[in-house]
Amino acid sequence: MAEFQAADARATVLARALTPQQLNWQPQPGSWSIGQCLEHLHVANEVYLPPMTHAIKGSPRALVPEIRVGWLGRWFIRQYIEPDTQRRRRRSPGKIKPAAQVSTDMLDRFLAGNQAARDLVQRASQCDVNRVRFRNPFVPVLRWSVGTGLEILSRHQRRHLGQAERVRESQGFSAIA
Repeated sequence: MAEFQAADARATVLARALTPQQLNWQPQPGSWSIGQCLEHLHVANEVYLPPMTHAIKGSPRALVPEIRVGWLGRWFIRQYIEPDTQRRRRRSPGKIKPAAQVSTDMLDRFLAGNQAARDLVQRASQCDVNRVRFRNPFVPVLRWSVGTGLEILSRHQRRHLGQAERVRESQGFSAIA
């Protein structure tokens, strides 16, 4: 819950006062703008949250003290999510690739997506998120635990919000009208 709230605060600081041009400014061709980073995260929530929500419906009540990510989930996070462990840049799956230009309501849509994530965390807190599984929306033969899915979303947001912060710092937006 706190991690999604922290992501909301970071995104708000990053994008609240930006013009459409600033929101869509790219440091170089092929790199993402602040708006594209937010859209990518928003769409990732839209892809991951429904199967996770479906998985916890009707699951028995059981509380867990912490999320335990299995070895495959840890490997996936190291290879695809954590920027410090990546040796090369990876392409985003087509399902969650951002548009070339994003609209000015992107921040509000991102924040609404994170509210949906917090709602899921609240509902999932009543079940064993380490045992309840859902189909990976990108590789349907893989089944993640709901806890792993929440870890992936949270860390994914940290990664791309850091990317967006670097975009903002690199330009300062003083020259963009």
